Amino acid sequence: MAEHFEKNARTFGGLTFLSRITGLVRDAALASVFGISPYTDAFNFAFQLPNLFRRLFGEGAISAAFVPRYTELVRDDPERARRYAGLLLALLAAVLWAIVIVGEALILWAWSHAPEVEVTLGPATTVGGVMLPTVGLRYSRLAYELAAIMLPYMPMVCLVAVGSSALQTHGRFGPSAGSPIILNLLMIGAMLGLYPLVVAGSIDPAMHLRVLSIAVLVAGILQLSWTILALRPQRLVIRRDAAAWESVRATMLGVGPMMLGLGVIQINIVVDGLIASWPSIFGPTILGFDYPLAEGAMTAITNAARLYEFPLGVFGIAIATAIFPALARQNNDTAAFAATLRRGLRVSLFIGLPASAGLLLVSREAVGVLFQRGAFDEADTVRVAWVLAAFAPGIWAYQTVHILSRAFYALKKPMRPVRIAVAMVLLNLALNITLIFTPLRESGLAWSTSICAAIQAALLARALSAEVPALLDAEVRASTVRTMLATAAMVAAVVAVGGVVPDGLVQREMIVALSAKIAVGTGVFALVARVLRMPELGWAIGSRASQPR
Repeated sequence: MAEHFEKNARTFGGLTFLSRITGLVRDAALASVFGISPYTDAFNFAFQLPNLFRRLFGEGAISAAFVPRYTELVRDDPERARRYAGLLLALLAAVLWAIVIVGEALILWAWSHAPEVEVTLGPATTVGGVMLPTVGLRYSRLAYELAAIMLPYMPMVCLVAVGSSALQTHGRFGPSAGSPIILNLLMIGAMLGLYPLVVAGSIDPAMHLRVLSIAVLVAGILQLSWTILALRPQRLVIRRDAAAWESVRATMLGVGPMMLGLGVIQINIVVDGLIASWPSIFGPTILGFDYPLAEGAMTAITNAARLYEFPLGVFGIAIATAIFPALARQNNDTAAFAATLRRGLRVSLFIGLPASAGLLLVSREAVGVLFQRGAFDEADTVRVAWVLAAFAPGIWAYQTVHILSRAFYALKKPMRPVRIAVAMVLLNLALNITLIFTPLRESGLAWSTSICAAIQAALLARALSAEVPALLDAEVRASTVRTMLATAAMVAAVVAVGGVVPDGLVQREMIVALSAKIAVGTGVFALVARVLRMPELGWAIGSRASQPR
């Protein structure tokens, strides 16, 4: 019998929706103050470092290795589970703070050897209402300064992620989903609170970004404190004994394979970021040749990623997060495991396919409505929209990869997804290097990520079919076909609406067009799903009448 994980997914997704909304407001504030400029390239490059560790270690590898083992111990030996979780968190804290010390030394060395990058901004360029000089801005050194400030956020947010995994095992999904709201609100406050001082000339934009980076650190302290309070009822114990240490040792040995298997999309995004950051961090040439990307490419990639991560986080990651403890509990019951996994795939595709098509169709309006104000102009909207249109087709694949990878880890068979992940990293790098030299430019980085995600999802599904009998059975295939029909109807309706709503880049016109397309597209998709009697609609919205088919 399939376990009904959708209630937890809706709880996690609802709070994630609020955190993503505040995250989009945060990004919109950053864009309105700084636009697409080397300043935002520097900040996004630095902020990517702690986020990479969070996604690979906290939300990825450590959690993937921790949840199955902790779930089994909670079920079979609660006292050992408390010792295991406490000892793991203590060891993780020590390791991560050691990484911070080494990382700070490396950043200091890189800062001292940073090239004197001079970026021509043009005579009329302003950031935060302040006229910028045309040359002589040392963006590479600013990026390293910001990275040094924010790196200590890394161990705190990783501990929050692992602590949240423990809470999720006990059915508490609220604290983990709501934690990012703290970060977003503090960053919004720092940006908007200091903006009048930047305009008045009391501080320069670089100092504004340094204060913003300090706000990230403060948020980490608050997030960790909140998670520790939420964990108090579990009475975790930090005491080394043979049984608990053996569980911790087994978990840490499994981290490497799981980091690659779950983190390949994040690794690909980081590779994209490094390639996109080159002109702002290292200069306009590489090995004596003109670099094919312009300044601001990193910010364009980051802003587009924020938008495609919205449906991915609210729906896709929510489903994968909620289904993981269920799969871990059922790893000794093949029939139940398969039923839960099939149900998860059906819900994920039911949400992911229309999200991919819909975001592709409204990419320009979505970017314009969210970002186009202040220093972020119409040209920036078009630039980011092209990148978003390349990320959007892969949303369904990003979601599927998370679910299928977690299924392998619940079965304690991590090596197959690792081999696939390594191949995808190499393919992504090859596509990146190739596509940036085509007219696609920075959007080629996004196309590479989408292509690799789709291939990875297909390879994972094929590999998992050998482990799970009838994984893609007749009903899963039929459900996918019905979802594709509903998505096709939605696409036709949105295209038709596009012919009658305003088609300009004026903010008011884009709001009207976006609202109309979303309303009509969502309505048509839901109507067709209902006509086709798809239970996935009820599973997604929480209808008690819907049961697995």
